[in-house]
Amino acid sequence: MPDLSYPQQASAGAARGRNASLAAFLAVLLIGAVYVATHLIGDLAPVREGSILPWLLLGVALAIALGFEFVNGFHDTANAVATVIYTHSLTPNVAVIWSGTWNFLGVLTSTGAVAFGILQLLPVELILQVGSSAGFAMVFALLIAAIIWNLGTWYFGLPSSSSHTLIGSIIGVGLMNQLMHGASRTSGVDWTQALGVGKSLLFSPLVGFLLSALLLLVLKALVRVPALYAEPKGNEAPPFWIRALLVLTCTGVSFAHGSNDGQKGMGLIMLILIGTVPTAYALNRAVTPAETQTFIAVAHEAAAAFGKYANGVAAPANPRAEAERYIASRELSPATVPAIQALSLRIADQVGASPSMAAVPQSEVGNVRNDMYVVSEAIRLMEKAKQPVFAAADAGAIDNFRKQVDHATKFIPTWVKVAVAIALGLGTMVGWKRIVVTVGERIGKQHLTYGQGASAELVAMATIGAADVYGLPVSTTHVLSSGVAGTMAANGSGLQWGTVRSLVLAWVLTLPASIALAGGLYWVFRHVF
Repeated sequence: MPDLSYPQQASAGAARGRNASLAAFLAVLLIGAVYVATHLIGDLAPVREGSILPWLLLGVALAIALGFEFVNGFHDTANAVATVIYTHSLTPNVAVIWSGTWNFLGVLTSTGAVAFGILQLLPVELILQVGSSAGFAMVFALLIAAIIWNLGTWYFGLPSSSSHTLIGSIIGVGLMNQLMHGASRTSGVDWTQALGVGKSLLFSPLVGFLLSALLLLVLKALVRVPALYAEPKGNEAPPFWIRALLVLTCTGVSFAHGSNDGQKGMGLIMLILIGTVPTAYALNRAVTPAETQTFIAVAHEAAAAFGKYANGVAAPANPRAEAERYIASRELSPATVPAIQALSLRIADQVGASPSMAAVPQSEVGNVRNDMYVVSEAIRLMEKAKQPVFAAADAGAIDNFRKQVDHATKFIPTWVKVAVAIALGLGTMVGWKRIVVTVGERIGKQHLTYGQGASAELVAMATIGAADVYGLPVSTTHVLSSGVAGTMAANGSGLQWGTVRSLVLAWVLTLPASIALAGGLYWVFRHVF
C-alpha cells in the first residue's frame, strides 16, 4: 500500500508551503462561517416567536442537515482525490485541501435545480406542512437515516453513494407516510419523478465504466507516450504534463461534485427554514417591487389562459384542495383547470395587496407560499402529461407564470450555499483515507496508472457536469469507482472481484436499507413529536 503520509524527508520550505495552504483554506472557512452567522442573524432579527421551541428545532435541524453534508464531504469527495494521491501527483494533505477548495467553489456556483428536483420526490402534503410535527419528523428521519448508512459504508471502506442514500431515505419517508395514513389521504411518493432520478443513478455507473474504458483505449491509440500508461515509481511524482492533467481532472471532479452533491443539502435546509421561520424564508425577499408588478401581470395572463380551458365549469369552493388532489392522483377532473385559474387569481390578489414580496404580511406568507407551490406543481404535471392541450400562446403564458412562481419560492440564499460549502469542505479534509484506499488499491489487481486515473476522472467530471445542467442527481462515487474499474478492464489489469462484489452489494443494498431506515425513523419520530 502506498505511503499516504508526507515523506519525513520533505524540505522545510515545502512544509511551510503546505502549512500556509492549510492556513489559507481554514481562514476562508472562518470568514465563510462569520458570513453565514451574520446573514442568518440578520434574516431572523424581525421574526417574533412565542416560545423558544422553534429556535431549538431550527438549530437541531440545521446541525443535522450540515452534518449530512459534512459526511458527504469525506465520503464522496475521497473519490476525487484518490487518483492524484495514488499517482503521487499531489501529496495527500495538499490534495485534500485542493479538492475541498474546489468543492467549496462548486457549491457556491450551483444553480439549485438538483436541490428542488429531489424535493419533488416528497409527498406534497408534507411539503405544504413542513413546519408541523409531521414535517420535522420527515426532515429528521431522512437526514439521520442517510447519515447512518453513509457512516456505516465509510467505516467498511465501501464507496457507497450519498445521493443514492438520500433518495432512498426520501422514498422511505413517503412510503411510511402513506402506510400510516392510507393511500386515499396521502400522495405518497412521486414515482414518476423517482423513476427519472432512478434512471440517472442506474445508468451513470454504466456510463462511467464504458466511457472510461473507451477513453483509455482511444488515448492508447492516439497518444503513444509510454510514460502515460506506466505505474508510478515509488513516491516519485509523474512528469509535469501528466501531473498537470491529473490535477486538472481532480479539480474538475471536485468542482462538479460540489455543484451537484452540495445541492441536496441546500434543498433540505430550505425546507427546514420554511418550516421553522416562514416569515423570513417562505417567499423570496430579493424579488424587487418592479419584479413583483411583473409577477402580478403574468399571473393575470396565466389565469386568462386557464379560463379558455375551463369549459364553463365554476371553480370549486376550495381550489387548493382540488389542485392537491390532482397532484396526488395525476388525474384531471372538470374542476381542475378552474381551480388552478382561481388559485392564480388569488395569488395575484394576495401579492398585489403589498408593494413587494418582502412586504407580504407575516400572517399570510405561509398560505401564499403554499398556494404558489401547488400551482407550480400542477402546471409542471400538466406540461409533463401534455393535458390539457394548450395552444402555443397559452402554454407560453402558463409556463412563464410557473417560472415566476418558482423564482418567488424556489430560491437559495447565498449564506445557505456558503454554509453547505463549509460543511462539504471540512468533510473533505476528514476521514478520506478509507475510501481512497479502496479506489486506489482494491478495485484493480495492478496499481492505478496515470492514464487510467485521467480517463476515469475526465469521464466523471463530464458526467456529473452534464447531470447538473439537467438538474439530475448522480453519484460521484458510482461514476468514478466504476470508471476506475472500466479502465482496469480495458487495460487488461484485472479486477479484484471481491471488492467489485462488495461495491455492487453496497450499491444494491443502499436503496432498500435507506428506505427501511428512514421509514422506521419516521414512524418513531411521528410518535415522539
